[in-house]
Amino acid sequence: MSLPDYLRAEGPRRVFAALADSRAVGGCVRDGLAGLPVRDLDMAAPYPPEVLSERLKAAGFRVFETGLSHGTVTAVLGGVPIEVTSLRRDLVTDGRHAEVEWSTDWREDAERRDFTINAMSMGADGLLHDYFGGAADLAAHRVRFVGDAAQRLREDYLRALRFFRFQARYGGPEPDPTAVQAVREAVPGLARLSVERVWSELKRLMEAEDPRAALRLMIGTGVLPAVLPEAGDPSRLDLALARGVTDVLLRFAMLLPAGVNVTALASRLKFSGEEAARLRALHAIAEAPGPEERDPVILRRFRAAARLRSEAALPAEILLVAAAQHPERDYGPLLDRLEPGPGPAFPVQGRDAIALGVPHGPRIGQLLGQLRAWWLESGASAGHAACLEKLRQLVEEGAS
Repeated sequence: MSLPDYLRAEGPRRVFAALADSRAVGGCVRDGLAGLPVRDLDMAAPYPPEVLSERLKAAGFRVFETGLSHGTVTAVLGGVPIEVTSLRRDLVTDGRHAEVEWSTDWREDAERRDFTINAMSMGADGLLHDYFGGAADLAAHRVRFVGDAAQRLREDYLRALRFFRFQARYGGPEPDPTAVQAVREAVPGLARLSVERVWSELKRLMEAEDPRAALRLMIGTGVLPAVLPEAGDPSRLDLALARGVTDVLLRFAMLLPAGVNVTALASRLKFSGEEAARLRALHAIAEAPGPEERDPVILRRFRAAARLRSEAALPAEILLVAAAQHPERDYGPLLDRLEPGPGPAFPVQGRDAIALGVPHGPRIGQLLGQLRAWWLESGASAGHAACLEKLRQLVEEGAS
């Protein structure tokens, strides 16, 4: 197999050169094989993390020891980060965390991964290393655990939620029955998960093109009632998909029935302040005009009353939530007048701040909050390059 384009870039080529027998691993290999865009590049090598750090620095990378206890460093070249991890074996697992030691055995490292489609790797020669049939599973749209599914879940119960996320994106209409049964039996272990990780996985699931089948499967296995008892029937997302809604929090708001205490929910799942404020605003449907209202003055008043400082299209979004909660009402004409649909996506992520040398921690959130406020004030028109330049200025101002 020839080397794919995403591994021909200067960053991965330098990693291959600096770390003999290093390989690309996990999601980038999976998405490359699936013909999907490769967004994040992860690599691994049979060396302890201090050796990774030393050799990558010598190769010209800026190296940040972002996860050293787990064997991971972030190597940045030309503003592009690559996570590089030591091969590992698990010594002790408790259902959420693992004590590891470094290894030189690629198969052993692959055995500790969650799904076969995530356990593949590729070296500098373009050869695919696939110990557990991940490529065949990917082609068959089958999400299957590596080895014993029950054991993989006992090692880390978060994998139960990850199963549905991957099923939504890569799975077919008939999920792997062994995986489904193992997940069903693992439901009691979900109580050990931190609410932050639960919310993170729910958000990533809601990013799927169509999460409804996965959500129904979560209900059938008892997983959704265990982690999100407030959720309504997934058919509540029918309107979201019909209207092209991709915004995760808006989809989440539409999934919740009327009467849910969204303030308590946001507190339980430890939403950020911005997420909690927006969810409350999205559920402020008492302010929504009735579907029969056509008066432009009423619409203007509604826009003024319902505007959300951190999101430009709130009036249409409130009506989408109202329509999801009241499918018997015809909100279509009013939604059309309010030009519903996803607004421009904020073009910067936390990894962009890391690439500029900002260490992991609350400073990243503060910087992105400042940047987002600037982006919105400018009409949400600045692209990735302009936002990166502004982020660079904010970082430098904070350092002075």
